Amino acid sequence: MIGISIAAALSLIISMALMPPLIKLLYRFKFGQEVRDDGPEGHKTKQGTPTMGGIVIILGAVLGYFGSHLVLWLVQPGATGPTASGLLVMFLFVGMGCVGFLDDFIKIYKRRSLGLRSGAKMVGQAVVGVGFAYGVTQFPNGYGYTPAAPSLSLLRDFGPPLMIGLFVLWALFLIVGFSNAVNLTDGLDGLATGATILSLVAYVIIGNWQLRQSCVAYLSNSCYTVRDPLDLAVVASAVLGSCIAFLWFNAPPAKIFMGDTGSLALGGLIVGLAITTRTQLLLLLIGGLFVVITLSVMIQITSFRLTGKRVFRMAPLQHHFELKGWAEQTIVIRFWIIQGLFVAIAIGLFYLEWMPR
Repeated sequence: MIGISIAAALSLIISMALMPPLIKLLYRFKFGQEVRDDGPEGHKTKQGTPTMGGIVIILGAVLGYFGSHLVLWLVQPGATGPTASGLLVMFLFVGMGCVGFLDDFIKIYKRRSLGLRSGAKMVGQAVVGVGFAYGVTQFPNGYGYTPAAPSLSLLRDFGPPLMIGLFVLWALFLIVGFSNAVNLTDGLDGLATGATILSLVAYVIIGNWQLRQSCVAYLSNSCYTVRDPLDLAVVASAVLGSCIAFLWFNAPPAKIFMGDTGSLALGGLIVGLAITTRTQLLLLLIGGLFVVITLSVMIQITSFRLTGKRVFRMAPLQHHFELKGWAEQTIVIRFWIIQGLFVAIAIGLFYLEWMPR
């Protein structure tokens, strides 16, 4: 259990230490944000703000995760090291971050608001996503539990097992969809980071509870067959620490943006945690704000193509409220509240089956 706290503390400290020199370096090389010409007028002032802050989020989280295991090994020589579940989720996290980094670099290099072509980005996401999706069905432990089962899940796996190919496609759909959802949400200072922090808190709680009710130690009809719940909570806490550090610098007015490097990585990570904790469909609530913002874009595009009319003044949804005259900080805080309510409902549903009947 102490590993959760160590991972969060290490990643927080490392990220806080690395962020200022990264900001200076990005300013020096003029690696700044390219703002869309058709975006809200108030965003013009953000032109040139350093981007690719996701580099530190990823680096801090990776060092925090492995550092926590190293500390525990030094203090307790017999402590368990990184697990298959934890490593696979970190692979997805870093891999999606690499795709995002290429996207950000092209934007900066070519001085435009669009980076990788959609097809190239999809290929990169697919390569990483398929590797993760196939990997989680392998590596059984001594009890025969793999990091994930080829099944659908809500609070745990349900229904008949899917064919591996079908499960990989389902997982890829979640990975691509949610990584892009976080990317769409990353439009206002602190918005995506704060919402992600709330989602990660949920997964720290879920991993901790699944450990306490694991079928390995507590055999019953309602126990969990999650392979490595504690290590998944450590992964979530490591990224949580990095996100808190990043929010310190991303709070309005932002000194740095996470860019696609951060948003794609964080979206992939949240899906990875959902798949390995067997809470795939609960992700609709744990990441409720991301879902709502993505739906606003889908509604806007569909309405315009079918009727030629727009439902919102601008999509994603946060920009609609900007054009209505809401202050940026008001939108961010209210959207955080909405995300907090979604997470609270998700945690309530997760615990519901354990409540006395």
